[in-house]
Amino acid sequence: MRAEFPGFRLGGVLATSFTGTLTERRGDPVERIPTPRRLADWLAVNGLAVESCTPAQLENARELREAIHAAATAAANQEDLPASAVRIINDFSVQGRAAAVLTPEGEREWRLNPASRVEDALGVIAADAISIIAGERDGRLALCASPTCRAAFFDTSQSRTRKWCEMNTCGNRQKKARFNASHGKKGAGARAGADTA
Repeated sequence: MRAEFPGFRLGGVLATSFTGTLTERRGDPVERIPTPRRLADWLAVNGLAVESCTPAQLENARELREAIHAAATAAANQEDLPASAVRIINDFSVQGRAAAVLTPEGEREWRLNPASRVEDALGVIAADAISIIAGERDGRLALCASPTCRAAFFDTSQSRTRKWCEMNTCGNRQKKARFNASHGKKGAGARAGADTA
C-alpha cells in the first residue's frame, strides 16, 4: 500500500467493506480510494485484481459504493430501499463477468478472467450487496454507532448486537471519548472541592 494514502478498512463482507472506502461520512470524510490506482489496489487486496482503472471507472465505482451504502442504510433502518440505489446495484450486477468457484476448503470465491475489467469486479461487489441486503446470509445489516462514521456493516456476531463498524477505530475512539469525558468531570469536581477547602 502507498503510505501517502489512508489505509484500507478491510472486513469479512465485500460489499460493506467497499462502502468503507469512504469513512467518517458525517464528520470530516476520508476518501480511501482517491485515485484510479488506489481503487485497483483495493480490488487486488480483496481478490478482484484488474490490470488497470480509469478515472471514469473510479467514478462508476463510487456511484456503486454510494448506492450500496444508501440501500444498506435503509435496510439497517428497516426502511424502503431507495429505488435509484436498487437500480444502480442491479445494473452493476448484470454488467459483470465473473464466475463463482468452489475452493478446496468448501468456500465460494469469485474468479475474474485475465482480461477482466473494473466493471467485472464491481459486478461481484454488487452481487455481494444483493445477497446481504436481500437477507440471504446469516447476519444483520447495522450502522456504526459513531456519530461521525455511520458506516454500514454486516453484523455476524452471535448476539447480533455489535455497535461499531470496527472496534479498533470507531469503537476505541468512542470508548476513549467517554473515558476522557468522565475523568474530566471527576477531575474538575475534585479541583473545585480542593479550591473550597
